[in-house]
Amino acid sequence: AEEELGRAAAAAGFPDSRAALAVLLPAEERERLAGRLERHRAESAAVRRELALPELAEAAARPPVDLAAAAAALAAATDRLGRAHAARAAAVERCAALAVIGRQLAALAAELGPALERFGRINRLAGVAAGTSTENRLRMRLESYVLAARLEQVAAAASDRLVRMSGGRYTLVHSDDRGTGNKRSGLALRVVDAWTGTERDTATLSGGEGFFASLSLALGLADVVTDEAGGMPLDTLFIDEGFGTLDEQSLEEVMDVLDGLRERDRAVGIVSHVADLRSRIPAQLLVRKGRHGSTLALAGREDA
Repeated sequence: AEEELGRAAAAAGFPDSRAALAVLLPAEERERLAGRLERHRAESAAVRRELALPELAEAAARPPVDLAAAAAALAAATDRLGRAHAARAAAVERCAALAVIGRQLAALAAELGPALERFGRINRLAGVAAGTSTENRLRMRLESYVLAARLEQVAAAASDRLVRMSGGRYTLVHSDDRGTGNKRSGLALRVVDAWTGTERDTATLSGGEGFFASLSLALGLADVVTDEAGGMPLDTLFIDEGFGTLDEQSLEEVMDVLDGLRERDRAVGIVSHVADLRSRIPAQLLVRKGRHGSTLALAGREDA
C-alpha cells in the first residue's frame, strides 16, 4: 500500500507520499467542492440543452447583429419613450385642471339653474308676444293682437260708410289669416262683395273703389277715436287727392258723404286738382303759381 501510495503521489507530481498527504483537504471541504462540481455539471447540462433548441440554433445561424444600428434604434426609442412620458404627465395635469373646471361649472350650473328656468319661460313668452314662436300659429305680435280688436271696430264703422259710397255693394271685415312667406298677420282687411257673395283682398278693388275704402276707413277711425275719447269730436278732416280716379257718379256719392259730415259741424278740407269739385265746395283756398312764387286766395263757388 505504501508503494502504491508513493506511485500515485509521484504520478500526481508530488515528491513522495508525505508531500501528497500534507496538501490533502479535509473531508468537509472535499464534500463542499464535490457539491459545487456537481452543480456545475448540472448547469452545464442545462445550458447545452438550451443551446440545442431549434430557435436558438436558427438564431445562431443568422448574420451578426449590427450593434451600431441597434444602439441608434435604442437611443431613438428611448427618446420617444421620454417624450411619451412627458406628454402623459402633461395630459394628467390637464385632466386634473379640467376636473377642477368641471366641478366649478357644475356648481355654477346648479346656481344658475333657477335663473335659466325663469329665462326660458320669459324667452318663450317673448317669442309668442313677438310672433316669432312656432306656438304663435298666426305669427301675430302682441301689439297687433291688441290693435286687431280696435281694427274690427274701425272696419265695422267704415263699412257703414262704404256701403253707402258703393251703392250697397262693399263692406270691410277684419282678417287674422296668416300671411304668406314671412308676412305677419293680425292687421289685414278684406272686402266682402255683396254682388258676388265673395270675400276678397282689398288689393283687387279698382282705383275708385280703393279710394272709397280708404275714405271709409279714415271716417271709421275718426268715429272710433271719438267714441274712445268720451265723445270728444274730431272737428277737422283733410283729404289729399284721390278724387281724380272717380267717375261722375262715384264723385257725387263721395261728396254726399262729405256733405253729411259738414252738416254735423265737422270741417272737411279737400286737397285736389279736380275742376268738378269747385262747384261743390262752398269755401275754397286757391293756390296759384306765379313768376315770383305761389299765392293764396280765398274764393267761393261763384268765384271758382
